Amino acid sequence: MNTSQPEMPSQLLVLNSGSSSIKFAVYDLAEQQIASGKLIRIGQTTGAFERTDGHQTNTDALALPNHMAALNVLFDWLHQQSHLHIGAVGHRIVHGGERYWTPERVTARLLADLRLLIPLAPDHLPAEISLIEAVAAQYPQLPQVVCFDTAFHHSMPALARRLPLPRYLAEEGVMRYGFHGLSYAYVLDQLRKEAGDDVANGRVVLAHLGNGASMAAVRQGKCMDTTMGFTPTGGLMMGTRTGDLDPGVVLYLLNHREVESSELSRLLNDESGLLGVSGTSSDMQMLLQLEPDQPAAAEAIALFGYLAAKQLGALVTVLNGLDTLVFTGGIGENAPTIRTRICERLAYLGVMLDPARNQASEAIISPNGHWPVVRVIPTDEEVMIARYTRQVLHLRDVTF
Repeated sequence: MNTSQPEMPSQLLVLNSGSSSIKFAVYDLAEQQIASGKLIRIGQTTGAFERTDGHQTNTDALALPNHMAALNVLFDWLHQQSHLHIGAVGHRIVHGGERYWTPERVTARLLADLRLLIPLAPDHLPAEISLIEAVAAQYPQLPQVVCFDTAFHHSMPALARRLPLPRYLAEEGVMRYGFHGLSYAYVLDQLRKEAGDDVANGRVVLAHLGNGASMAAVRQGKCMDTTMGFTPTGGLMMGTRTGDLDPGVVLYLLNHREVESSELSRLLNDESGLLGVSGTSSDMQMLLQLEPDQPAAAEAIALFGYLAAKQLGALVTVLNGLDTLVFTGGIGENAPTIRTRICERLAYLGVMLDPARNQASEAIISPNGHWPVVRVIPTDEEVMIARYTRQVLHLRDVTF
């Protein structure tokens, strides 16, 4: 990777760090992807480095004990790519608190503020901050931009942000923030391109269903409410997360099972959801294969669909109706059976699917002329980060 030849066109490196993975992509300034990949199973016995450069995809199994080790693997690979000329780096940051809700160029002050937010996202922010610092150490000349996953939900009304707790906790920042915002921003942009302003400004529910899952109620292009709350643990049942849970269950675990806080976090975030109920897997496709023979897998799938339809109905109440339902995310885009099971419970709202279109995951999966319209729009958080990075740095044909 070359970062010092001003005659070459500038490219953007996007880094999207998760709790056990780092996804990356390189874009030119026209948002065309040049390379992409991911480092997965970080912290587990054996990790993997997957990357695609042009039409060739390679995967190596290797030890990735932590995020820094994974990042060093990525840096080594980037150094070997003579055709890559990185001019800036964009990052996904899971939490911006109350202060940060627009993409920002990284400064020492911003990093200090992000460290103060670690208690709000202890499973994500430390790794994300370390990633920023590691890039700065390797490539101090490169500008970096952070894009906040909570930003999309900043428009929520104060009432929707409020949690029914004492006011002093709200003053400390304990409120509903919402997440998956980069995905929602991209999907809403795509909806506007595909269907026009009238549709995008209507009553829209965006359903991001994947290993992490949430929904957002949108009207006039603004988020009115969302299922995730103070942390990404709340809301819908997910691959390994509980979603919404009676606080009394947490008190029971603390007081009667004497569960330590670290064990409680692991239980709620890593051992519950589809994995916990099925007892076998957090992967929806695998559970669908197991469903005919394993009652626990069938129950996990049924509970996921039931809770998703239940919370979707609540968001329709917020919007006072529904014009467009959009499925996105790994499950939302690729699991026709799950879309069917959710939508069957929404027949009272007029929701209907065309079976053939749904099975083919077409752009519109409801019948011609039927209202409300049900759509499938693949998400792309990485290109949204590249777009925001370019906008913040005013990049057009600028090089570094």
